[in-house]
Amino acid sequence: PAVPPRPRLGDNTAAHVGSAGPAVRRSGDMSADNAAADGTVPLRNLLNSVRCVRDRVRDGESKEASEDFNMQHFWDALGQAFKAASQEATRLSLAFSKPPLPSPDGCDQLADSIQKSVLALATVYYWLPKSQGITLRRMVRDATAEVLGGVAQLIEVILSSPLQSLSQEQLTSTGGVWSSCDQFTHLPRDNQMAVLGVLSSCFGVVKDAIEEMEQAQSDSLDPFSDVLDDEGLDSRGNQDTYWSEADRRLLSPCQGLMKASRACLKKLMAAVRGHGRVDTPESIAQLDDIADITKDISPSVDDLALSLYPPMNYAGVQMNAATLASVLRKVLQITRASHVCTESELTWVQFLEGAVDHNMQRVTELTQASV
Repeated sequence: PAVPPRPRLGDNTAAHVGSAGPAVRRSGDMSADNAAADGTVPLRNLLNSVRCVRDRVRDGESKEASEDFNMQHFWDALGQAFKAASQEATRLSLAFSKPPLPSPDGCDQLADSIQKSVLALATVYYWLPKSQGITLRRMVRDATAEVLGGVAQLIEVILSSPLQSLSQEQLTSTGGVWSSCDQFTHLPRDNQMAVLGVLSSCFGVVKDAIEEMEQAQSDSLDPFSDVLDDEGLDSRGNQDTYWSEADRRLLSPCQGLMKASRACLKKLMAAVRGHGRVDTPESIAQLDDIADITKDISPSVDDLALSLYPPMNYAGVQMNAATLASVLRKVLQITRASHVCTESELTWVQFLEGAVDHNMQRVTELTQASV
């Protein structure tokens, strides 16, 4: 469900939000100051409560499974909870955007309403059992915690800002809550889609690393030419900033491992999209295993790529290449044993296993020959 159009902060609606009660005057008399001061107490208590709920969502555990769990009902309820959180953030921000500000009683009612929406959001999140997929649950957890964190930040900004002015920071924080709530529409609806999201993210990082390395090689003999000015280039005369012939020979199998990573992720995405199932606990768990191991590909590719820039430390290159090769072998092993690896998918799994072994053997030969 989409969040409805939001009223603009600072318009006349602010004077009519919630049970604002008696106006707090702009005059600096003691009664106005006391009213404003008393009005912040419910907000401070609310801030502590929202932070507590956010932390429990981040660290808490749901039940393993639920026989009466209904996925469609869950998503409908979660959508309403995200929508309510957005609306409550809007009400709060409008109430403190211009005089007349809420009375202490009005603050109590605002705080109570916001707390109910926060607790409702957390409660619905906890409906989602682990049996529906750890990867899916992590994404829903992160999205829920982001909304709760945004609400906490908005309350904190209101408490720390002059109570009779609408600061840019308050506008930004309100927009941050809206943006977090709008992410609901982009959440994956099952574990298959959640795992595809993980694979796609990893693929993008690996693709960028390969392209950067290829660009560094094609620019010139000096991979640092784009970050050092001409004067520094002329004065260096230091071969530590250039690839030697031996370095370039070693680059080839290392890039082969990086390209095998890209191909693996691309093929795996197609296999999960075409054959991934979420109809049994075993299938869901297999998808989680695929997501967990593939997360190690992109940092391993990054580590190898960084070690390839001159001056090369061959021992470091060999270690990073071995780490990436080990991760890829594990990914291919888990893929081979899963339901997404049909007979038609087995060909590319076997091909990439051979490619990883071949490139790793070449890296070992070249690094040992240079020691």
